[in-house]
Amino acid sequence: MCGIAGIINSRENHNGRELLNAICGAMRHRGPDGYGVHDAPGVLLGHRRLAVIDLETGDQPLYSEDRSVVLVVNGEIYNYQELRRELESKGHIFGTRSDSEVLIHLYEEQGEGFVSRLDGMFAFALFDSRKKKLFLGRDIMGKKPLYYFCCGKELVFASELGALKYHRDFPETLDCDALADYFSLLYIPQPGTVYKDVFHLPCAHIMSFDCTTGKKELRPYWRLEFSEKVTGSPEELGGELRRLFFKAVEKRLVADVPLGVFLSGGIDSNITAAAAAELSGAKGCSAYTVGFAEKCYDERFLAAQGAAFINARCGGNLRHKVQEVETLDFSLVEELVRHCGQPYADSSILPTALLSHFARQELTVALSGDGADELFGGYERYLAMAMAEKFTRIPVFLRKSALKTLSLFPEGGERTFAGRLRRFLKISCVRFDERYFAILDRCPETLRQRLFTPEFRSALSASGSERFRRHCGMLTTPCRGEIYSEMDIHSYLGGDILVKADISSMASALEVRSPFLDRQVAEFAAALPWEMKLKGRERKSLLRHAFGDMISPEVLHAPKKGFGVPVAHLLRTKWRRPAEELLFEGALPGSSFLRPDTVRTLWQEHQSGRKDNSYSLWSFLIFALFLRR
Repeated sequence: MCGIAGIINSRENHNGRELLNAICGAMRHRGPDGYGVHDAPGVLLGHRRLAVIDLETGDQPLYSEDRSVVLVVNGEIYNYQELRRELESKGHIFGTRSDSEVLIHLYEEQGEGFVSRLDGMFAFALFDSRKKKLFLGRDIMGKKPLYYFCCGKELVFASELGALKYHRDFPETLDCDALADYFSLLYIPQPGTVYKDVFHLPCAHIMSFDCTTGKKELRPYWRLEFSEKVTGSPEELGGELRRLFFKAVEKRLVADVPLGVFLSGGIDSNITAAAAAELSGAKGCSAYTVGFAEKCYDERFLAAQGAAFINARCGGNLRHKVQEVETLDFSLVEELVRHCGQPYADSSILPTALLSHFARQELTVALSGDGADELFGGYERYLAMAMAEKFTRIPVFLRKSALKTLSLFPEGGERTFAGRLRRFLKISCVRFDERYFAILDRCPETLRQRLFTPEFRSALSASGSERFRRHCGMLTTPCRGEIYSEMDIHSYLGGDILVKADISSMASALEVRSPFLDRQVAEFAAALPWEMKLKGRERKSLLRHAFGDMISPEVLHAPKKGFGVPVAHLLRTKWRRPAEELLFEGALPGSSFLRPDTVRTLWQEHQSGRKDNSYSLWSFLIFALFLRR
């Protein structure tokens, strides 16, 4: 796991090596174990290394035997041993034991189509000096990031958006559409960024760049298809899912450094920890949990029950380690905003960063349960959408009347029954094609009218729901209920969940692997009938059926909490003063995007306790920090 960067066709009036050193220096936290550079006329490639496999000879850049092909890669290739045996049988000579070197020889053998053979999480840059072409590629689910921009015939790329800003030609014009998406979704959907001319390479895509002409071509090499469904009993399908998942975990336990798992009170991390403990055998496996004093955000008790159950089943192979977070310092917020490089307001990045820092004291690699909710129907909103379908039988005036009545009462927070009911009534009053965006939207049209300045509003190209549908692209599922899961995989998973996992873990130089996002597991999940995932009111039904014997009954039947922090409470207490400085005294009031009077009204409502405006205020706060930087 590492950070990569490059400058192609560097301008004559630039000191390209100096710029590359600055870009890679900004990513030192991603790769503290080494720094390598390829410096040739017109081609500069840099690599910051976090040593995980082949600690002695795995430094990068890597070269082909005749040095005509050079490579830098961030990530892990899980099927590298199988590919290496195949390539060696065809006469290819390897100079390292690195998993990354297979990319070079596979490219020599198969051309740019080689990327479809890779099983792993990765972002790479491969330069062919004979063809004078650069190839950039990302893994199928988008686990590893890669940002780029072009200036004339010059191409600049890096693993972190913030690192690109060290290039003197970085395009700084903000994209109003991206900002509007941010205030609604709390993240910026890929492949866009907050900057008009800076892009995130889409997952499952490869881009070629002709160094002679400056022309670039982007093409997909894989897509998750929901169109064809398998048949079988829950026992048969559950057994196959279990086999594929154990295989995925086994592949991700290969490392030359200490490895463990994240453990919360949820079923996904418990399934992952149980499989890892079973496969680790006598050497065992460590699991890491962080908790908070606030009960509704604390999962330590459930995690401890889960660990005890796993140990009873696996003979004590799981070493459970717990840390309580007594205070949440605002400096962590500022640090993570710097790493993100653009506005990102999913507050669960904070506990994920704390968990990563805790685990990194003993580990270099951790397994997580990311991806299971999107693939197996785990989010409560999927159930809400199904219920809203039935609720539309009630006359709309009655639904709107109930919502209006509920709004008269103080808001106790989104995790309360009243908060959930309020959101449910809201989406039931929206037409079908806009309903899912409505349940996600943290900045609805009624708020935008008051919040966005006239200049900001006039710069927007379309409504939020229209842009959201474009981000989701063409959907393949034949099942109406599964539409929302597929939408999340195209938007939320890559734009929010995996960005959070990468930024929060790599800030501590920790590699995170996600067996639920294994290619075979994902393809099998997409082929499952929707009713195997959402069965009545039971979410992740087949997952529970397939792994129910591996996790404790308390975890299996506990309501989903999510991995959050008490932002609403912190904005009224510990973070109140720094928040007021940012919202009312810093760069935000002087910007041309948000109306200061509306921001102040939302703040006062929140401080009084009449309303929980924490999602909106948190997004403003992160945006203010971004503007300040």
